Amino acid sequence: MSRARARVESLEVAAYRIPTDAPESDGTLAWDSTTLVRVEVAGGGARGWGWTYADTATARLVAEKLRGVVVGRDVMDVGGANAAMGRAVRNLGRAGVAAMAMSAVDVALWDLKARMLGVSLVDLFGAMRDDVAVYGSGGFCSYDDARLRAQLGGWAEEGIGRVKMKVGREPERDRARVQVAHEATAGRAELFVDANGAYTRKQALELGRAFWEESGVRWFEEPVSSDDLEGLAGLVSGLPMDVAAGEYGYTPWYFRAMLAAGAVDVLQADATRCGGYTGFLEAAALCDGWGVPLSSHCAPTLHAPVACAAARMVHMEWFWDHVRIERMLVEGFLEPEAGGVVRPDRGRVGHGYEWKGKDAEKFRV
Repeated sequence: MSRARARVESLEVAAYRIPTDAPESDGTLAWDSTTLVRVEVAGGGARGWGWTYADTATARLVAEKLRGVVVGRDVMDVGGANAAMGRAVRNLGRAGVAAMAMSAVDVALWDLKARMLGVSLVDLFGAMRDDVAVYGSGGFCSYDDARLRAQLGGWAEEGIGRVKMKVGREPERDRARVQVAHEATAGRAELFVDANGAYTRKQALELGRAFWEESGVRWFEEPVSSDDLEGLAGLVSGLPMDVAAGEYGYTPWYFRAMLAAGAVDVLQADATRCGGYTGFLEAAALCDGWGVPLSSHCAPTLHAPVACAAARMVHMEWFWDHVRIERMLVEGFLEPEAGGVVRPDRGRVGHGYEWKGKDAEKFRV
């Protein structure tokens, strides 16, 4: 009863900008740093924390618009807090920065709840499995052939059974680049490609068929813009490999529209964007309803606990940029085990991670 009456007493937020280890680019964007926004909540003698990868504006929105909504609420009432945050950002626009701010707070609230109850999030959500497969994700368009070959081939050598590279910045070079990756991984790992919406419908159809025939590509992510549901649906029916999208889904309505349009063979959801663990579980329920597989996007450490609770989860993205950051700054970071799987430690309460505050301070902005 005392736990049920505990209230969220405080909410703190900070942003950290971490340089990449080399320039990175995909088909439609280039960057040299990544900003992590961290939220910590306290109540009932416990603390919980969560994060998102976003802009510093996200931290300001948390402080100015969401703190007052969350502080004072029942610690056990995470769903109610999520709904209240959604109402609070109505006039700002729910998608984008607002959704990412909500996501970081939601993850922190779930972590706090589990820590107060003395259980792991895997057990609180209800485990469907003990571990989750990962796929290595990098192969940026900014990499030369040698680094592309070394990175993807290295993951395959470590036993990660699926690897993904970026395409779309220079379409005329993509068949050759994909062939380089195929030669580095053939027989050891399935090859995925991600265009980040860079291609036209006709380019995607032509190149997708070539990727399949020449390099055995099994997954084509965002061959056209994820807003082009008609175009994606046409590629689902016109290409032999799986077509995937959904990483820019911020609400359940987005995922519902994508599934109803038949726009994906595999739905992607990102708990750092779609409303935290609450939103990710909603996406998982929609996948159950449509009978479509689910894969998580980026932030592998954050996704591991909730991925164990999603019935149709097939794998998590082991995104190099976030892997490097989480290795540095998250105590409890999960390395892949034999067979390319990660296994959350259910003996640790909450999501099982601690923040390396001293190590992170030099990146704080």
